[in-house]
Amino acid sequence: MNEKPLDLKLRTKAFALRVIRTYATLPKSNTVAQVLGKQVLRSGTSVGANYREASRGRSKAEFISKFGDCLKEIEETDYWLELLVESGSVAPTQMAGLLDETRQLTAIFTTIDKNAKG
Repeated sequence: MNEKPLDLKLRTKAFALRVIRTYATLPKSNTVAQVLGKQVLRSGTSVGANYREASRGRSKAEFISKFGDCLKEIEETDYWLELLVESGSVAPTQMAGLLDETRQLTAIFTTIDKNAKG
């Protein structure tokens, strides 16, 4: 949990790229997969953007607010990924790595959020 800011900046960007690549592999003929995939694409790519905004916050309050957005987006991404798997649109093995990274980032963001507020 002792991530350096640069490491987390790179990690959230790598996460966004994984989300983009995952979306590109979803079956085009499966409407459910495409709809859920677009939601994952939106929320998963915004995590890093919000993290960058938070890290440039002009005040503690602004940092906390933007960081809260990071946490919301990573939680939302987790939800959409779960739906992709549980709807049968994607095999659980295909999403296992991305779901794991989503949960690791959630834990990191939760810790940072609690520390910032404490």
